[in-house]
Amino acid sequence: MAFITEEIIKQLQTQMEKIDEPLKITFQNVHNGYQRENLVRFLKARDGNVSNAQKMLIDCLNWRVQNEIDDILTKPITPTDVYRAIRNSQLVGTSGNTKEGLPVIAIGAGLSTFDNASINYYVQSHIQMNEYRDRVMLPRATKKYGRYIGTCVKILDMTGLRLSALNQIKLLSAISTIDDLNYPEKTETYYIVNAPYIFSSCWKVGILRSLALTFTIYSIGQILQCSCTVQFKCIFK
Repeated sequence: MAFITEEIIKQLQTQMEKIDEPLKITFQNVHNGYQRENLVRFLKARDGNVSNAQKMLIDCLNWRVQNEIDDILTKPITPTDVYRAIRNSQLVGTSGNTKEGLPVIAIGAGLSTFDNASINYYVQSHIQMNEYRDRVMLPRATKKYGRYIGTCVKILDMTGLRLSALNQIKLLSAISTIDDLNYPEKTETYYIVNAPYIFSSCWKVGILRSLALTFTIYSIGQILQCSCTVQFKCIFK
């Protein structure tokens, strides 16, 4: 990982002062008062290259404006039965905070089937959860622990994982791409628990790695082959 200096942070900050007003507005929603820390995120994602980080950030802001991401939390998935069907087949929830204060997000990767609605609904749901994390969970943790908290920890529970999960490779690739391009450096560590033999086999041959665009070597914490119960607390009621 590139070392991010104050000089290159200031260079990117100067360039971002020149963007159009609509992009400035959505950027305010992205950094929520912590502009420097969020500039660092994009610089890290592009190995400290200011030009590449600037392009990535501007592309992200344009994506947010074009897709009205700032308002996505005010646009619930309807009708209710579709929303419930998505929640029951895309298992994601919160599980408190680490001792450092980072929110813990638990993902039932093995039992999530993603087969009760169209890809667009699942993508919308995923973006809503990202925005909830960034606008509610992380600011709340920052306030509670008295310091800036801009990342989370994710626990991926592989219980029930089957080869049939690869039927959803198109959806999983779309979600991974969105995270990679628009929500970089938001996860401090990934913990993979209850990984069956099939997971190790898929990982070794690169099937799962191709989906894990945001899984850098340093961010994958542990692969635990153990009996572990992860309690899910729904983000949305």
